[in-house]
Amino acid sequence: MQRNNGNLVGFRSDIKVVDCTLRDGGLVNNFAFSDEFVKDLYRTNIKAGVDYMEFGYKASKDIFSKDDYGKWKFCDEEDIRAVVGNNDFDLKISVMTDVGRTDYKNDILKKEDSVIDLVRTATYIHQIPTAIEMIQDAHEKGYETTVNIMAISKVHEDELDKGLELLAQSDVDIIYLVDSFGAFYPEQIRRLTDKYMNIAEKYGKRIGIHAHNNQQLAFANTIEALSNGASLLDATVSGMGRGAGNCYMESLLAFLRNPRYNLVPVMDFVQKYIQAEKEKGSIWGYDIPYLLTGVLNSHPSSAIKFVNGKRDDYSRFYQELLDME
Repeated sequence: MQRNNGNLVGFRSDIKVVDCTLRDGGLVNNFAFSDEFVKDLYRTNIKAGVDYMEFGYKASKDIFSKDDYGKWKFCDEEDIRAVVGNNDFDLKISVMTDVGRTDYKNDILKKEDSVIDLVRTATYIHQIPTAIEMIQDAHEKGYETTVNIMAISKVHEDELDKGLELLAQSDVDIIYLVDSFGAFYPEQIRRLTDKYMNIAEKYGKRIGIHAHNNQQLAFANTIEALSNGASLLDATVSGMGRGAGNCYMESLLAFLRNPRYNLVPVMDFVQKYIQAEKEKGSIWGYDIPYLLTGVLNSHPSSAIKFVNGKRDDYSRFYQELLDME
């Protein structure tokens, strides 16, 4: 497998854009998106040439109550089909499974019975054996598969090397580099992408990137990874996602040179929905508390609590974080 780094003039045919607005953005509003929002986002992605649309999680109803979350926490087949029908378009449909939180043996149907194309598995480093079992299940049912190793900024390098080796020997198609805490800088992403690409080239896999925007680097880190060979690129409309949010879809499509991608439908969607979503009370995006958790490589949960509590004593919060360290 020859590495394809590309340049700023041409485009790479191996690049695929993944819209994660419903899944990562759902963490902002408990997946309480209106049907109109979801249907329009689907149509927007088709018009924009986006390659994959992630509808949400396949969460276990034995663990999570349907009374507490919107339908995209669970992504039942009939709910997806109510939006996409048989999905007679090039856009592929994706869902996220979560180690320990998904009844994957029962809730992931055989591909022949589902409109879903791609099953993604989120795992922490110590859960990799279970993740491999889940990947194998999805692979045998006929799906494309990815694995997202979360919180790698907290993982010792030798553990990461061993984890990547195990995953690369599985049937997974794509291994994701995930900056869960928005803690990485571009030069770190460059080094990590090289590490991931080396293992990918050894076993014939591809690499993806999923970045968070705590230090306003999600877009920069995404294009750093793609310039070093990553081919699946996650983004959300206006960066909508947990805490500081994610790489902006608008920025990514404006950057990519492939004429297949069209920025205009996304801008129209932003105009129609994003400010209205914020007025409903959905909060995301760069802010000092998320900057501080990113700099300190900390989980953003404390910053989310700070923002939701309408605090503005940033220096005190910084000291609280240092005390936690």
